[in-house]
This record gives sequence, structure tokens and C-alpha cells, in this order.
Amino acid sequence: MAEIAPRATNFIRKIIDQDLASGKHTQVHTRFPPEPNGYLHIGHAKSIVLNFGIAEDYQGVCNLRFDDTNPLKESVEYINSIKRDVNWLGYEWQGEPRFSSNYFEALHGFAIELIEKGLAYVDFSTQDDMRTLRGTLTEKGTNSPYRDTSVADNLAAFERMTAGEYKEGECSLRAKIDMASPFMCMRDPVIYRVRHIEHHQTGNTWCVYPMYDFTHCISDALEGITHSLCTLEFQDNRRLYDWVLDNISIDCHPQQIEFSRLNLEYTIMSKRKLNDLVNEGHVEGWNDPRMPTIAGLRRRGYTPGSIREFAHRIGVTKMDNQVEMGILEACIRDDLNEHAPRAMAVLDPIKVVIENYPEGDSETLQAANHPNDPDMGTREVPFSREIWIEREDFRESANKKFKRLVLDKEVRLRNAYVIKAKRFDTDAEGNITTVYCSYDADTLGKDPADGRKVKGVIHWVSAAHAVPAEIRLYDRLFQVANPAAEENIADALNPNSLQIVQGVVEPSVAKAAAEDAFQFERTGYFCIDSELSTADKLVFNRTVGLRDSWAKMDQS
Repeated sequence: MAEIAPRATNFIRKIIDQDLASGKHTQVHTRFPPEPNGYLHIGHAKSIVLNFGIAEDYQGVCNLRFDDTNPLKESVEYINSIKRDVNWLGYEWQGEPRFSSNYFEALHGFAIELIEKGLAYVDFSTQDDMRTLRGTLTEKGTNSPYRDTSVADNLAAFERMTAGEYKEGECSLRAKIDMASPFMCMRDPVIYRVRHIEHHQTGNTWCVYPMYDFTHCISDALEGITHSLCTLEFQDNRRLYDWVLDNISIDCHPQQIEFSRLNLEYTIMSKRKLNDLVNEGHVEGWNDPRMPTIAGLRRRGYTPGSIREFAHRIGVTKMDNQVEMGILEACIRDDLNEHAPRAMAVLDPIKVVIENYPEGDSETLQAANHPNDPDMGTREVPFSREIWIEREDFRESANKKFKRLVLDKEVRLRNAYVIKAKRFDTDAEGNITTVYCSYDADTLGKDPADGRKVKGVIHWVSAAHAVPAEIRLYDRLFQVANPAAEENIADALNPNSLQIVQGVVEPSVAKAAAEDAFQFERTGYFCIDSELSTADKLVFNRTVGLRDSWAKMDQS
């Protein structure tokens, strides 16, 4: 991975600097702990860059640990996709991937320890009763009638839970903390529940599974994590994190530090809602290029460097805010502007016949792959009597601001000659089908000899050599900046988030590999679709336009 320039400090780095300076820690050890219940999205990318980036910057280590405590919603497919995404972003985890399920035996032992200390009890209350007894934000909770069950009876009941003698929902193990606490998470939270379901890692070994808040802090401690970085919604839960570790026999006590999660305009960050979009058929899958998933962004043409840069630009704070989609798009635009080779494609073709160019002849022109990077070399571009240009690049008449092809006026073809429009044909509906031109054979790579000025430049593709291509024009998935606030997010979907056109491209891109990126000159940045493109049918995805087309709409 390319070296990243040092970044401005933030409150997390200041804490780490103090911990290292004081000798509290000699090495930084972080972790990225996703739940394998969906594909990772751009919000997770922020956490990946933070956790792995801090470990790299401080010459520490970072674990990848799957929080796999709810097998009902988890799958190996999600596990594999997460590993692929972390690697693709440019990071390596310490050792083998970890699983919370690796620690099920130890977690079970710590649960027994809490029971033996009188700090946990088996509750047979129904979920509705537990919800009622829990109280509200303004009213204290009420003790469960099972709260004062003896240690011996609780141990026996938990043993029967573990043996599978109770139905799902019949009982649960709760920590005995404080039902009058102003923090809801401290009102005797459930730490184990019954689940009669096969686990993707442990099979049918267990029929009781620990809850996240009980599992996470212990897993951190068992792995020797020094700084447990999580988003602000876990701020109150830090009290439970510390309570669990303070009340079991474990030496390591990591420090939980919270930062603001990513809220990105024109998208949603809820895996549940993203899953709904997939299941309801609003998108083609988790890796649909309109999705904010890392898999979707990769397929759309985003690069690892652009996503890492985005995470650095938005920074790390404790302030919740809505990040403009334009910032993410600017990152990929800056990346591809520097690194993507140029090519020509016509998305809405009309034919141009150059009448004074010899019939049957063609020639091979040279074009730079990048205007500012000679090291990227040149490519061969065939030129012939008939070419394709964009329909919008020709008008019968236009004002002086229109710098393209106009009847009886001249324009330069990119990397080729100056042509002049003489007449055109239309179909029965009045649509222009063919434009007839002449060319100045003495203008290849130079201005007209008589000194006349030709201001406009348009792109083109030789009709005889053009390669047909499906062009998928992706746009923002939602038409409102904050779709999460909508009662029904399906109503906020952008009906124009995908338009498919049949275009043509120059032959130099015909053998490009999946996800290879190009700037189609004057049009935007595109990549080969990794799912749909084949040797017989080229499919390109629009990654982003040359300019932010939403900026003016946002201001209107």
C-alpha cells in the first residue's frame, strides 16, 4: 500500500500519545470487530481505516474479529466478503481472523463466575414483562421477581439452559446491576439467551449464546486490546463494558473510546435497511454499484486509495454530522483524474460522414493516455471516413457559447482533424441520423495554416473500428439528502439512479480487465463491470462524472 502523508492529530491519537508517554502501554493493539450479518459499507470503511491506520502509524497491531454471537442472521458469505473488503482496502490483520465464538467456553465460564458472585441470575420473565419492568428514561425500573433467586438455583438453571432444556425465550441470564440506574444499559441487562440454531463456526455445540455487550469487552480483554474504538451509540454502554471487566477474573482492561459514526448524504448506513433494499429488489444485490457497500463501491470503480482518503478528509470527532456525498465523489474524482488513462466513448451516437476523406481508407493516430503523465505512454486510435459523435455535440444552429459542431462551422476532433458540418439527414420523426462534413487534412496536431481559430473540441470513435458497449450510468440511489428520515425509504429512491445506454468505445479498451478504470474524455470516469462484462459484451459502469452535477441542485 502506498505511503500516506502524516495526518492531523485527533482526540483518539492524543489519548494514545499520553498512554504511551506515561508507560501505560508499550504497544498499541486495536481491533476491527464486524458482525457477519451483512456486507460492509462506507461507514465500516471509516472504522477500518481508523483501527488499522492507528495500528500502522504506531507500529502496533490490529485484529480482525467477527462478532458472531447471533447465528440467526450470520453466514459464511458475509465472513468471506468482510475479509475480502478489508484486504482490498489495503490492510492486513494480526494473525488469523478471530471469532467471538472462539471464546464461547471462556465466556460461559465468566458467566458462571458472575452467578457465583451473586451478580447474575436466570430470569424466567417473558420479554413483555421484562420490557415493562425495565422502566423508561424518566421512570426507574422494577426488580424482576427472579432477581433474588439463590446462587445454587441460578447455577442449576443456567446449567439446564446450557443443556438445552429450555425453549427460546423461556428464560435468559441477566447481570444483576442496578434497576434504578439512569442508564438503561445498566438495568440488569441480558447477557445470555437461548438459541436452538446451528452456528456457522461451532455447529450445534451450544444452545446458549452470549449477548454483544457481554462478549465484546471480554473478547477485547482476552486479545490484549489496548484501545477499543467504537461509535458514539456505545457511549452509555461503556459503563457496562467496564462493569463486566471489573467483576470477572481477568487481568487486561482495555479502554473503550467512542467517535462519531459516518452519516453520509443520499444514502443509508443501516445494514438492516440495506438488506431490505436487496430483499425487496430495489437493487441488484449487496454489490450493486448504487449501494454504499464496499463491494458496491468497488464494482462501481472506487479505488482503495480514494476510500482511505475520504476517511482521512472527514476526520475523527465526537460530533455527529451529515457528510456531503460530494466529498466522497471528490476523492474518487481526484484519484482517477491522476491515475486513470484516457479513452474515447460515445454514449448516444450519431454518424458523421467525412465526404472528402477517401472511401475505404483509414489511418492510425497516436493519442496520449494521460495529458499530464508522459510515463503512461500513448495508444493507437484508428480514424476513418465515418465516425460516431455524441448526438448532443451537433446542432443545426447555436449561439457563441456552444463550442461544438454546428452547421457550416468547424470543430476539432480530439487527437485528430478539424471538420466542418455541411448538411445532415433526419428520420421520419425528425431525429438527426447522419451529419455530412469535410475535413482539413492539414490540421492533424496543428492549427489551420491560414490562421483561423477553431475553439471547440469533441470526442469521436471510428465507425469501422468501434466496439459496441453497454454503458450503465449510475447516479445516487436516493433523491433526498437524508433518506433515513423518510417514513418509507423506498419512496425516497431516485428513479434515475440507473440508466442503461448502448454506446461505442474505441478499440484500445476492448481488452481491459474487470474494474479497470478510464476517463472517457469529456464524459466522466468509467470502469469495466466485474459482474456483467464479458469478452463478447463489454459493460462499463459510470463511477462519477467529471463535475459534481448535484451541487447546483443542492443549492436550488
